[in-house]
Amino acid sequence: MWPLLLSEQYGRMLLDIGLPRLNGYDVCRHLREQPWAAQMAIVAVTGWGQENDRERARAAGFKAHLVKPLEYPKLEELITESAPRHPA
Repeated sequence: MWPLLLSEQYGRMLLDIGLPRLNGYDVCRHLREQPWAAQMAIVAVTGWGQENDRERARAAGFKAHLVKPLEYPKLEELITESAPRHPA
């Protein structure tokens, strides 16, 4: 299932919720079951912005929930926050 995704280990992911066949909530839950994805920063990117949509995203394991059109300063902040930290 998803050979390209499972063949790499990513630190961050932007994931649309409204996908064909599957939805982003299910994809995020599946990723969170993988040991290598437990600490991945998965950000929901969606047109759905009601509070219940945000709650579903948190429950599925998303780190954050961004509504389209994206606010690029917020996206940049999330990317920076989730960057790997290297000791000095």
